[in-house]
Amino acid sequence: MADPVLNVRIVTPKQILFEGIASSVSSVNSAGKFDILPEHANFITIIENNPIIIQGVDKEITTYNFPLAIIYTAKNIVRIYTSLQQPSIS
Repeated sequence: MADPVLNVRIVTPKQILFEGIASSVSSVNSAGKFDILPEHANFITIIENNPIIIQGVDKEITTYNFPLAIIYTAKNIVRIYTSLQQPSIS
């Protein structure tokens, strides 16, 4: 059996900005830094002006910056909702 991965999707009202698998999603919320890994407990949080870092299964790291986003996680599915159409990506 393959190692579990996260199914990640970043969604705006008009388009899907990213869709793929990842080994982790990290950011900072009002309580501090956090990492979402496979088999993570159900989780929802608001991210304000902090980078969202997605590490692919190939270890490639992509960073998205949104003024405001909601991250929802359940059963290895991570959904990131934002209203920003063109994020800053690095």
